[in-house]
Amino acid sequence: MRNIAVELLEQRGVDLDALAELVLELQKPYDSSLTLDKCRESVRQVLAKREVQHAVITGITLDMMAEEGTLKEPLGEIVRENDRLFAIDEVLAFSIINIYGSISLSNFGYLGVERPKILVELDEAQQVNTFLDDLLAAIVAAACARIAHNARE
Repeated sequence: MRNIAVELLEQRGVDLDALAELVLELQKPYDSSLTLDKCRESVRQVLAKREVQHAVITGITLDMMAEEGTLKEPLGEIVRENDRLFAIDEVLAFSIINIYGSISLSNFGYLGVERPKILVELDEAQQVNTFLDDLLAAIVAAACARIAHNARE
């Protein structure tokens, strides 16, 4: 399952190292000894969770179906247009952040407001990324939470 989720992410142009770099940027102020390797490992560990894999596979599949026109209407149009009142994309992302607690939730909120470069680029892409952008924010937020939890031990 993990390989399928990672392959789908890569097919959609996601660079896992870019996610790790964002984790490093967000967590470095709290842990000056943090390395990119630790951040990569944290992203890998988040992606190792079955719930995360299912969320990634579901969200990307829905994005792809909307893009291909194979998702039933009116849902296809809602997903293609990334309707602001839809919010199911965020709900799916919550299935990831809920695994990692309130630190993950606050990081997810921050990423939603600040919209770092990697998420902005998805919005500008020539493909449907309604679910993908929130899933990536959730993966980064969860990886940050893992690091924060482990630092306290």
